Amino acid sequence: MKYVVLIHSNPRPWGHPTSDFVAEHQALPKEQRDELQADFEEMLTKMQADGELLGGEALADPATARLYRWADGEPVAADGPYAEAREHLAGFFLIDVDAERIEEIGRRFSGPGETVEIRPAMWPGGGDS
Repeated sequence: MKYVVLIHSNPRPWGHPTSDFVAEHQALPKEQRDELQADFEEMLTKMQADGELLGGEALADPATARLYRWADGEPVAADGPYAEAREHLAGFFLIDVDAERIEEIGRRFSGPGETVEIRPAMWPGGGDS
């Protein structure tokens, strides 16, 4: 089944990898931060080799985003309410894993000070992959 892993993070200051800019991660000893990063890279490499990692991208500074909403019969562009929110979407991964494995994936993608959201992907016609 395909899932989207959404990485939420605090945008102030904004940068990638997001963990380098989160106070909870910065408070860890350097050896522990290096170990977490190495574990994450190892997991991504294995997922790619196993065909589970289908893609992903980091997202740019949310201050550069535009939000479109429908108002008075037409689309209206705005900076959005999200620029004032504390957390923003920092990036995403598209993965294809068994339902039994998704909790392990969520735990492995999460890090100090960050929030990870996993959603099953929907495809045209409403199917779930």
